[in-house]
Amino acid sequence: MSVNPQAHPQVQPSPPLTRWLVLAACLLIVDQLTKLWFDSAFRYGERLQVLPFFDFTLLYNPGAAFSFLADQAGWQRWFFTVLGLGAAVFMLWMMHTNRTQRRLLLALALILSGALGNVIDRVAYGHVIDFLLFYWQNWYYPAFNVADSCITLGAILLILDEILRLRGRHARATQ
Repeated sequence: MSVNPQAHPQVQPSPPLTRWLVLAACLLIVDQLTKLWFDSAFRYGERLQVLPFFDFTLLYNPGAAFSFLADQAGWQRWFFTVLGLGAAVFMLWMMHTNRTQRRLLLALALILSGALGNVIDRVAYGHVIDFLLFYWQNWYYPAFNVADSCITLGAILLILDEILRLRGRHARATQ
């Protein structure tokens, strides 16, 4: 049974999630294409200097962020796969229940695409393909990929969204 918004003016139809899901799908495709390209164009461990502090490389990470649990016997592949799928389901639920909050939806779409991008790698290869390497002299940031970038940007946006929402609530409460 559908509700006619003109018959019940207090009922507002929920905006569709299509644009956010399309964004997540596009980012997921970019992630997978870049990983496939680097995996075919580079040998494992090969580096190509782009800037004095940035290289393209090809590394495999069987663990999580910062190679967490990378030295384990293999159980972590399935643990992080299940964790990523669980995160994706949670992101979809959050998107569904917060359809009017654009900044939040953008953050969740970014995190969703990144989580699924790394899940695909774990299932298909048993590791995540990383190819972006930042460093300064003898200091190296762990190599990462487009999916990791999406997760990081999404998390930053999620925190910013919550801060701005709390500030807005606080401002309304003090008026």
